[in-house]
Amino acid sequence: MPQYKIKVKWGKESFKDIEVNNEEPPMLFKAQLFALTGVQPERQKVMIKGVTLKDDSWENFSLKDGVTVLLMGSKEEDVPKEPVEKTVFVEDMNESELATALDLPAGLTNLGNTCYMNATVQCLRTVPELREALQNYQGGVAAAGGVIPAQSITAALRDLYSTMDKGHTVPPIVLLQVLHMAFPRFAEKNEHGGFAQQDANEFWTELVRMLQQKLPAKPSEQEQYKSLVDQYFGGTFDVELKCDEAPDENIAKSKEQFLQLSCFISQDVRYMHSGLKSKMQEKITKKSLTLDRDAVYTKTSRISRLPAYLTVQFVRFYYKEKESINAKILKDVKFPMEFDAFDICTPELQEKLAPIRSKFKELEDAQVEAAAATKDKDKGDCKQKEDKKYAPYWFEDDLGSNNSGYYILQAVLTHRGRSSSSGHYVGWIRMSGDNWVKCDDDAIIPVTTEDILKLSGGGDWHCAYVLLYGPKRLELTEKEENMITE
Repeated sequence: MPQYKIKVKWGKESFKDIEVNNEEPPMLFKAQLFALTGVQPERQKVMIKGVTLKDDSWENFSLKDGVTVLLMGSKEEDVPKEPVEKTVFVEDMNESELATALDLPAGLTNLGNTCYMNATVQCLRTVPELREALQNYQGGVAAAGGVIPAQSITAALRDLYSTMDKGHTVPPIVLLQVLHMAFPRFAEKNEHGGFAQQDANEFWTELVRMLQQKLPAKPSEQEQYKSLVDQYFGGTFDVELKCDEAPDENIAKSKEQFLQLSCFISQDVRYMHSGLKSKMQEKITKKSLTLDRDAVYTKTSRISRLPAYLTVQFVRFYYKEKESINAKILKDVKFPMEFDAFDICTPELQEKLAPIRSKFKELEDAQVEAAAATKDKDKGDCKQKEDKKYAPYWFEDDLGSNNSGYYILQAVLTHRGRSSSSGHYVGWIRMSGDNWVKCDDDAIIPVTTEDILKLSGGGDWHCAYVLLYGPKRLELTEKEENMITE
């Protein structure tokens, strides 16, 4: 693997012994330069003896040990702003300008089969508590001893979100570079020499695991969590194991932690809810101490702690030995825009959820009555409540939990194709109400709830693969608002 140590000259500054691999895309080298200088890749002009480095090719750019590379470009904050901006009409805007004008999220450049990463980054960005924790994170992308996986990935995601907040399409090259260093399997090449497609849920899982190690939990009186991920994304199962062949054997009880629920897809599963329930009571084989041999057990799982943010993976891929690929189940499995987890919880948790659920019912009844009362009135007489205030969605003794069992869908990660190592991934995120956007790499397109419901599968169109549900918020009454104010 060609690896060179070069010098980089940028204005009055010089950097020695910079390692470059010209079998990797030039954009990764530009990411290194960004880490060194703070000059965004799109602002960089990189030259050797009059030859300018292209974004997608090393053609005619002759590297060798000790050569000096000239970097031209300034940091974003150093670039003077134009004193007057010209008026641009909507019909004259390109997609990027339109996204900014409509307050749409920034897109992410596909750096070669990196849609799995882009879609995941967009979906997780919908969690405000995660974004706040990242803003407060102080770690750097690299340390003196090199890349520290959890620290570097967390810092790279923080910096990426910060750049995305400015509203422009961003090439996520630093995050990709540290990902490749931390997990070489994500840097595998395909037969054409480019990056191979990766499984989005594998990346989602690894990314969350890295954040779990570095983002501390929000302070609370109980302080039962060390990590923000455990606090806001982590749930708990109460598990019982009963031996079918030895009824007198003691029932084994335990607890299991989860960061995702799995929706298993069988011939009979048509809805997400039934796919989730199917694995909450299953038959397994294990050794029985009573019988001194392997025996069949019934494993029953119920949720005893619901997280604020519930991640659901649709188990759409299975390994086909003959073709050596993870083949895809295209079956249509419907998912709800609002999900109620009540009947997959333990009786104890159900009892705790009841008070807030009753308040939701009271609110809905009041809204129905109000709608009926104003049905025949002029709409101009109806004043919409501004700056709505909401009750806490967590239990008082468990910050980051869900205290009602009610969830609202806020992001969907989809896959189009026939295997996890091919095809294309896209993120779909809720902006507000029925307003959604499709985040297809750098293309950010407004869509509706109807478009989201079409992602349930059944063909070669995009199929839901990972869903992210957030807490349904309980609107406070005027009386409750006044009590809080007082």
